[in-house]
Amino acid sequence: MTVCLLLLSAVALTAAVPVPRALTRATWPEREPVVALWVWQCLVATVLLCCLTALALAAAAVFGTVRAQLFAPAPPAVTAAYDLSSGSPWAAALTVLLACGAAWTTAMLARQLVEARRRHTQARAHLRERAPDLPAGLPGARGPLLVLEDEYPDAWWMPGSPPQLIVTTGALHRLTDHQLDAVLTHERGHARARHDWLLHLSTALATGFPRIPLFAHFCDQTHRLVELAADDTASRRCGHLTTALALIELNQHRGVLSCASSHRLLGERVDRLLEPPPRLGRRHRALTTAVAALVPLLPVLITFAPGLTALA
Repeated sequence: MTVCLLLLSAVALTAAVPVPRALTRATWPEREPVVALWVWQCLVATVLLCCLTALALAAAAVFGTVRAQLFAPAPPAVTAAYDLSSGSPWAAALTVLLACGAAWTTAMLARQLVEARRRHTQARAHLRERAPDLPAGLPGARGPLLVLEDEYPDAWWMPGSPPQLIVTTGALHRLTDHQLDAVLTHERGHARARHDWLLHLSTALATGFPRIPLFAHFCDQTHRLVELAADDTASRRCGHLTTALALIELNQHRGVLSCASSHRLLGERVDRLLEPPPRLGRRHRALTTAVAALVPLLPVLITFAPGLTALA
């Protein structure tokens, strides 16, 4: 068991500290934001699985009831291969530490979901009072759409069932039909990929564990990559130039081309659309996705290694 816990700790530390820092310095995520989002999720899943499996092994070493339930289907040789009794002097402290971490993570996720649900309920009620449904829609618009009487040009989507697209009259007056289609396609890309769940997860983990590099970078990169992914969805339908012009028109009053840190992402998105970076090859993309998908299997393989050896 000691070897398993050490290996799980090594994998978790590697996935939580050096790998995220190297990934933030890489240039390929800008070219393939969807693949990059998948890689970040695999890293987070790896760390969480390492902690979960370590908690299960440590609890099995401390509590006989847990050990009996966990190894009930296994032959006696498998239980003996884990040597659970050898870790008893320090396994209790590890169990308490990991259990507290699991409880804190669950609390942060629940808090984030409750707050998001409350905000969405209030926002939907407020919007229903200010804007009627638009049954016929606008040119190029599909699905539920609300038009909000406001000189401030803006467009966004509100998660829910079904997701709600909102556009202001200021945006309708400023954008052409093609630019409006690009903006709505961008927002539909967010809704179709359910980016709201990914943002809630990354925010909850970063709030609960702000000193862990993986969770901090995961939150920052997720907010950036979901916008790049939605931009790609819009540019494939409406073209890079149209999407870039729509982004400029919609955010010109915010200083989209300024150098301020709060507007830097907008400037990067416009530059990326006007000068699209070369895409990864299909083989490279498939290889990266396959490797990322296999990474979360490491904790499972490490945990079952003693049992497989005993059966062999």
